[in-house]
Amino acid sequence: MNTSVHSTARLLGAGLRALLVLTVVCGVIYPLVVTGIAQAAFHDKANGSEIKAGGKSVGSERLGQSYNLDKKDKDGNPLPDPKFFQPRPSAAGPNAENTQYKLIVSGASNLAADSKTLLDAVEQRRTDVAAFNRVSPSAVPVDALTASASGLDPDISPAYARLQAKRVAEANGLPAGKVEKLVEDHVDGRVLGFMGEERVNVLKLNVALQELAKK
Repeated sequence: MNTSVHSTARLLGAGLRALLVLTVVCGVIYPLVVTGIAQAAFHDKANGSEIKAGGKSVGSERLGQSYNLDKKDKDGNPLPDPKFFQPRPSAAGPNAENTQYKLIVSGASNLAADSKTLLDAVEQRRTDVAAFNRVSPSAVPVDALTASASGLDPDISPAYARLQAKRVAEANGLPAGKVEKLVEDHVDGRVLGFMGEERVNVLKLNVALQELAKK
């Protein structure tokens, strides 16, 4: 009996020591080391890839956001600001038809490709984007019509950025050529030269646009 109690006590003691050691190593030392490496080697990425303008954080280059007026349409949806390049639609949030980014939620509408709701939404977006930019509906690229899988895509295609350049230039009183050049300067190529597609980060482009408008 005494031997059994002694063995149990030894096992409990070994278990407690292992728990303490693993708690210190995995719960304290390891997180501190990883955080230190991240801060030293990848400071910007480790802190959310923030973009600053005028000394203030205006968002993350990894997360999309909306650029709206303080006005709403007849359905209560915020109106896009013509002075800014607009992102692609977002289905993130409680209302799948709402094209505004809800940064605390990430997700797609999960509507099937043959869903009438989705098809109607796409056609409505085509009409709205064409009217907003004063172009033909046939000129509207696909990323202006469909939301991303995450609902928080920060990028648009160069085609969509170029389509918006004339409207943005007029709204800001800038020469169209300067805004078009700004777009071309912000086209990012494929990853490693062959993965993915060319893209334009909307937040970076709008920050650069604001700087251009101040000159």
